[in-house]
Amino acid sequence: MARKPRKTRKPKKVSPSETSQAVTAERAARLFRLLTLLDAGPQARATLVRRLHLDIRGFYRDLVLLRTAQIDVPLKNQRYALVGHVKDAIARLPFPDPHLTLGEAKELAKGRSPAHRKLRSQLNRIVRARK
Repeated sequence: MARKPRKTRKPKKVSPSETSQAVTAERAARLFRLLTLLDAGPQARATLVRRLHLDIRGFYRDLVLLRTAQIDVPLKNQRYALVGHVKDAIARLPFPDPHLTLGEAKELAKGRSPAHRKLRSQLNRIVRARK
């Protein structure tokens, strides 16, 4: 008997905030350090790996995460360099889960900044999900 053809699904569009990965506090600190090292100027991979106490595989995983967060770190002349300002790159880094309670998150969502609005939007999605 012939099988029915499977329907192919279109890839779901995701926003930049959804592409960011959850990171540990240790990894967030290492990514911050990597950006500050690159802010000093182009660096060789061996130097970065040694100063960050990483193996090659961990280094490349961190590069992928940075690029996923839309932080441009190209390789030129066998050196990695940060494109743009370090302040902008740091603002794009994923942040470790602070393990807030819903009440704490509601308290932090009070305000008018874009960060407050983002948190308030996430809270509204959670509260509406129960209905």
